[in-house]
Amino acid sequence: MTEPAPFEVKSFLRSLTHRPGVYRMLDAKHKVIYVGKARDLKKRVSSYFTRSQTAPKTAALMEQVARVEVTVVNTEAEALVLEYNLIKQHKPRFNVLLRDDKSYPYIYASTEQKFPRLKFHRGARKGKGRYFGPYPGSRAVRQTLNELQKLFLIRNCEDSYFRNRTRPCLQYQIKRCTAPCVGIVDEAQYRKDIDAAILFLEGRDKHVVNTLVERMEEASAALDYEQAARFRDQISRLKEVEARQLVKRGDRKDLDVLGFASNGAIHCVTVVFIRNGSVIGSRDHFPRLPGETDKARLMNGFVAQYYLGRDAPSEIVLDVAIEDVAVLEQELTSRSGHKVAIRHRVRGDRARWLDMARTNAEQGLNLKVASNATIKRQFAALGEALGLEEAPQRLECFDVSHTSGEATVASCVVFNTAGPMKSDYRRFNLSPDAAGDDYAAMGEALTRRYRRIKKGEVPMPDVLFVDGGKGQLAEAMTVLDELELDWLNVVAVAKGRARRPGAERLFRPGDDKALRLPPDSPALLLIQQIRDEAHRFAITGHRQRRARTRKSSPLEQIPGLGPKKRRELLRQFGGLQGIVSAGIDDLAKVRGISRSLAETIYNELHLEHQ
Repeated sequence: MTEPAPFEVKSFLRSLTHRPGVYRMLDAKHKVIYVGKARDLKKRVSSYFTRSQTAPKTAALMEQVARVEVTVVNTEAEALVLEYNLIKQHKPRFNVLLRDDKSYPYIYASTEQKFPRLKFHRGARKGKGRYFGPYPGSRAVRQTLNELQKLFLIRNCEDSYFRNRTRPCLQYQIKRCTAPCVGIVDEAQYRKDIDAAILFLEGRDKHVVNTLVERMEEASAALDYEQAARFRDQISRLKEVEARQLVKRGDRKDLDVLGFASNGAIHCVTVVFIRNGSVIGSRDHFPRLPGETDKARLMNGFVAQYYLGRDAPSEIVLDVAIEDVAVLEQELTSRSGHKVAIRHRVRGDRARWLDMARTNAEQGLNLKVASNATIKRQFAALGEALGLEEAPQRLECFDVSHTSGEATVASCVVFNTAGPMKSDYRRFNLSPDAAGDDYAAMGEALTRRYRRIKKGEVPMPDVLFVDGGKGQLAEAMTVLDELELDWLNVVAVAKGRARRPGAERLFRPGDDKALRLPPDSPALLLIQQIRDEAHRFAITGHRQRRARTRKSSPLEQIPGLGPKKRRELLRQFGGLQGIVSAGIDDLAKVRGISRSLAETIYNELHLEHQ
């Protein structure tokens, strides 16, 4: 491969154009370390090399720059979009980076169908129909869907299930659906129900109530008292839901309110979501920005990176003025299909929401700082407990999950001093040869992982944990001996008697006796956390793999839960979602469900839905 020509700064700057564009700064290893956009490329890029005084962050950046590349575009809006795409692709260390890139959930109404359904949706919104959201988390979506099903009796079943029904399912019997699959409700009547549900999602509660009142009166006039009673109950329940919507405002625009807090090293941006006049939740983000804190610059980068990747609401409220407002508004309006306004000087309700967002940002920052400090103390305590020369910086933990050898999956989770590194998590779908053999399964997973580590493809951990006892430890050491990595610190974590937390026994190579740490030891708490996370990640992967070959309810997999008890649970809680959200005490109140069975149900479903 031919080496690039030496970078001549003066000739490069002379050749730059005054047109808009994007510039990329690369280090000596040709890695992109910063991406920026400019209305005038020549002026903007030249300023980095001609300033007599620069901020410490800029000085640190320029010390590492070995080359600059540019891309010329036609407009500033094109430069904004290209900058966003390049930052997302390269994740340059000197740019504002968002660590949470998960999409937000929506409620999807398949309005193009003869009998539409309402369902949870996350990802690209390409289907025909209506999308409502975004919601701050899956819990908010599932709670709303549960309310909608009780209020309007809209189906939530899969289309394949719907097409093949010959008699009403349990949802009809417990009054959660009108059974359009078998013709108990006609298309016109069902369409009124779905239209009412959509109006409710749009925040037009009064219109929904008026419509239900009219339908109740029509049913009563036609002497259909059973139907009239149903509409009466719907109106009553809708009033209860309205009473729980405590935070309302006069207009019905959707908007996001962004609060900011920073201690100089950690920055927190809290997004408060207001939809249809209600505060529906918030989410904290911790963007990374090396060097000194520049609030306006950080918020500018956050807004661009955050909203160019998703639909924006009609209004975005900030607590600081940012650059590129006009360009951002134009681009977000184009992408979202409706006008988007970005404001920072607000009064009335918006000012109060902005104070709420700032308060939440400060709280999120304090929790993050406390969490980081706790984790660092735990890592230091772990180093002392294991007799290491210095505190570890990277931990890995393996676990295996299967059901009688079926769909065996191993998990590898990774922690560092900032907490779980979920981008480094891995699952291993294991071969049939390892079915039912926990030792062989552990050996296969470790072999596949540590072959890559030995090649330098994956960073080496300071401590390797395996869930299990002496057998798993021996299997791990066999694999590491073959790979000539037997010097690695390995710890097997065995559960104590009655599997009670705090009684874990730690086995290490060469030690005759198990190491026991005090139940309140920070090191033990860290070990429990990483062990439990590996277990959660493994069992979730196992169940996902098993679900591809099974088409049955998770309730059917719970030992001791027969058909009658399942039916009673579904009747009491209105469906699986209600059972999942119930606590152990709530489950134990159901007829036929003992305390121990309630704990089993809770644990199984809790792991199933994490």
